Amino acid sequence: MDKLEIYKNIKTIADELCKENKTYLRADLAFELKKEQSRADKKAAKREKMMNMPSYRLMVGTAKYMDKWFLDPILGFILPAGIGDALSSVFAFPFIYYSLCVVKSIPLTLAVIYNILKDVLIGAIPFYIGDVLDVFKRSYVENLRLVTGYIEDDKEIINKVNKKAFWTAVFIVVLCWLIYVVISWAISLGTMVWDWIVSLF
Repeated sequence: MDKLEIYKNIKTIADELCKENKTYLRADLAFELKKEQSRADKKAAKREKMMNMPSYRLMVGTAKYMDKWFLDPILGFILPAGIGDALSSVFAFPFIYYSLCVVKSIPLTLAVIYNILKDVLIGAIPFYIGDVLDVFKRSYVENLRLVTGYIEDDKEIINKVNKKAFWTAVFIVVLCWLIYVVISWAISLGTMVWDWIVSLF
C-alpha cells in the first residue's frame, strides 16, 4: 500500500471521527495513522511472504515457459492426439493449488480452472489449428495476473472475478462438455482419415 492510499484511508477515518461534530486531537489522528501504517506493513509483509513462496515462483516460471516461450503450443504440435494438450494442462496445477490453498478464494480458483479449460478446448481443435490458436491464448500469463491481483489486493481484479464466479462455474461445465465433444469428434475424424488412408493400399 503506497502513502497516498494510506492518507486516503486516514482521511476516511478522520471524516468518520468528525461525523458527530466532535473535536478530536491530533493525538487521535496520530493513533489512527499509526494503526493504519501497522495494518499496511502487515499486509505488505504478508504479500512479500506469499510472493516468495516456492509455489508462486513456480507459477511465474510456468507462465514464462508455457506462454512467453510458447512451450504450450509446441507440446501440442509435437505430441499427437491431444497428448501435448493434456500434458501442458498438468502444468496448471500449481495455479489451482495456490488460488485454493494459499489465497483461499473459490471465485479465483474457478477463474483459474476456466482459463485452463478454455486453453485445453482451443488446443484440442484438430489439424494443428488449435496449436496455432494456442499461440495467441496465454492462459498461464492470465492466471498469474489474476493470482497476483489477489495478492496485491487489486480491487478491480477481485471485484471482477467475484462478480463472475457463478457464471464462471456454469461455463466450466459447458467447457467440459465442449472438450468432450471436440475430442470425440477429433478421434472419430482421425479414425475415418486413417481408414481411408489404409483403404488406398
